[in-house]
Amino acid sequence: MTVTETGLKDCVIIEPKVFGDKRGYFLETFNANTFKELTGLNVEFVQDNESFSSRGVLRGLHYQTGEHAQAKLVRVVKGEVLDVAVDLRKDSPTYGQHVTVNLSEDNKKQLFVPRGFAHGFVVLSETAIFAYKCDNLYHKESEGGVIYNDDSLNINWQIAESEMIISEKDLVLPALEHAIS
Repeated sequence: MTVTETGLKDCVIIEPKVFGDKRGYFLETFNANTFKELTGLNVEFVQDNESFSSRGVLRGLHYQTGEHAQAKLVRVVKGEVLDVAVDLRKDSPTYGQHVTVNLSEDNKKQLFVPRGFAHGFVVLSETAIFAYKCDNLYHKESEGGVIYNDDSLNINWQIAESEMIISEKDLVLPALEHAIS
């Protein structure tokens, strides 16, 4: 496994070792000991989620607050997405900054999104299956979000806005300045 820093504290890109032959491939998507050894982070995941989406679907930017905040390890099983993490930690030197990474079934990259970050993605392929591990259980009353097109973030989603499919809930999310850290 290779870990690459993103410039945002504790938000890292993970590239697992892929063992392939004529039968296909095998990879270890997560190993707690290796993860801790390479990142210095001790994370205990308690919930796994998976979504299926069509091209242009944008999900995010979402987060959970307080004792229900979540760290996530995200990856794409099928297809390709542009994945985005935004630092919402007001005491962080990278507050309001974001990182983007293309995650795909081909590159097998994963992104670790720490607690205190908003997270979202847009599907770049015809369809995508997106999987993620969370270190805290979902709690509806603690959810929050940041609008995907916030001018202060200036995220390049790599897809025309006219192609985006966004839920009504995500279309009314507040700007970064009104997000809860």
